[in-house]
Amino acid sequence: MYTAHFGLREIPFGITPDTSYFFTSPHAQEALNTLLVAARNGEGFIKITGEVGTGKTLLCRKFMATLDEHFVTAYIPNPYLEPRTLMLALADELELTLEKDVDQHQMLKAITQRLVDLAHQDKRVILCLDEAQAIPLESLEALRLLTNLETEKRKLLQIVLFGQPELDTNLELPSIRQLAQRITFHYHLGPLTRDEMEYYVAHRLRVAGYTGGPLFTRAAMARLYAVSGGVPRLINILAHKSMMLCFGEGKQQIKKTHVEEAARDTVATKTVRWLPWAIGAAAAGVLGLGAALWVALR
Repeated sequence: MYTAHFGLREIPFGITPDTSYFFTSPHAQEALNTLLVAARNGEGFIKITGEVGTGKTLLCRKFMATLDEHFVTAYIPNPYLEPRTLMLALADELELTLEKDVDQHQMLKAITQRLVDLAHQDKRVILCLDEAQAIPLESLEALRLLTNLETEKRKLLQIVLFGQPELDTNLELPSIRQLAQRITFHYHLGPLTRDEMEYYVAHRLRVAGYTGGPLFTRAAMARLYAVSGGVPRLINILAHKSMMLCFGEGKQQIKKTHVEEAARDTVATKTVRWLPWAIGAAAAGVLGLGAALWVALR
């Protein structure tokens, strides 16, 4: 790849949720602070929403990594599960060993006892659900019933929902209004501003080991913002492709033309030009560099 060419230790614009690259923009820091305050207050439900690519999964990982030893975290990345399977996934995260054919009553009893035992150890249990907009309504109701478990002081289980805006639509349904009423902390992640994007790009390059002068020209940065809409995932994809193009030409600085060619190769940018909040999954083609481009969207 181009790491040696640009004096990097690693590729700076990956799209896997690596917490070492967490960028403390005002929005991201506010969201993280909201999560930490809510967790320490022992609230039942917490909600974080944001469009595709705005950094919800990375925020979730950073949140869990920031919690101290007084917290036990459970993480379910794909909660599109019916209630029983969701409970089994929670039991697995809590390191419970259950019989293969355990019935619903015994499973809930075992989970409850595990939560009580952890509370006696002065541990707070937090369940983080990514892609929460995909949770079936009956499973959301099962989660609500779990948050009924409490001591005189606090809940035995806190639940953080990370989801796209469709989650808000689901929570407006009358059938789960009781759950919606229990969400006491919430935050919506937006895209980066132009200035934030410049700091974001510089931050990721620095973490990856870059020590040189400005790698992107001013015109390239302006174009990068225009075609990405400030959405971090799309910034990463376009910056990565632009660096590949620059490397393929044997040059040392990314120019506007590199970003424009990268944008032409990325389907999602065509959506950004018209609807900045309607970023879909970006599809990658071949940039003609003689090497396969890395694109692995979640």
